[in-house]
Amino acid sequence: MTTSDLNNNEYLPYFKGYIDHAKGLELLPGLQVSAEAALNFFQSISLDKLNYRYAEGKWTIKEVISHLIDCERVFCYRALRFSRNDKTVLAGFDENDYVDWSNANDRTIDDLLEEYSSVRKATITLFKSFTEGSLLNKGVAGSGEVSVRALGFLVIGHEKHHINVVKERYL
Repeated sequence: MTTSDLNNNEYLPYFKGYIDHAKGLELLPGLQVSAEAALNFFQSISLDKLNYRYAEGKWTIKEVISHLIDCERVFCYRALRFSRNDKTVLAGFDENDYVDWSNANDRTIDDLLEEYSSVRKATITLFKSFTEGSLLNKGVAGSGEVSVRALGFLVIGHEKHHINVVKERYL
């Protein structure tokens, strides 16, 4: 299954840009390949750049990594709930508040990347457990409906988006 299998009603238009970043990737191999690429990329950044902000009020690279971890957990929580046919409407979240409370800049890069790796391993295991039918399940999170499989592609595409931002604005 690739992003071309998704229907437009499986995610909000806001997420299309993220979904497009996962274009051409199969879901499970894409989760693995994107994790390896992200780890290699973040490990290649010099330590003196990790707390850099390209403008006032923007996140540091460490905060970007923390943001990726938090969002992946949120996306997986939603995927789990919807895969189990839970029809509870789930609230959105303010990613800026999460970053503000993350203490990412006080952590080592090794610690952040260890957490990132653990979360991604759990994500892959979770998505392996889903049946073809449960991947099609949808639920409402934040301001709209999203499918389980779209959430998996969001993990990949959201990460790619932020890596591109780091490459363009931080390095």
